[in-house]
Amino acid sequence: MSTPTHPSLADGIADAVGFVGGALGGFWLGQWLGMDIFAPGYGNQSLVGIVLVGLGGGLGLHAARRWQSSRRSNPSKD
Repeated sequence: MSTPTHPSLADGIADAVGFVGGALGGFWLGQWLGMDIFAPGYGNQSLVGIVLVGLGGGLGLHAARRWQSSRRSNPSKD
């Protein structure tokens, strides 16, 4: 019977970097498209910009977790 592995500090840091990196990517994509999430009020462009930040954060987190799982399945040859 194997014991479950607990998330390590490296996993948490990788998740955080993936999420923040993806959110920043979504933010800058929105800025490039002219969608300011900090505009006064909640207009359509502002809401689309907020959605882009959320999607970017989720995609970045997903990419970080895929990277972590690929590292676990391919042990290093040290």
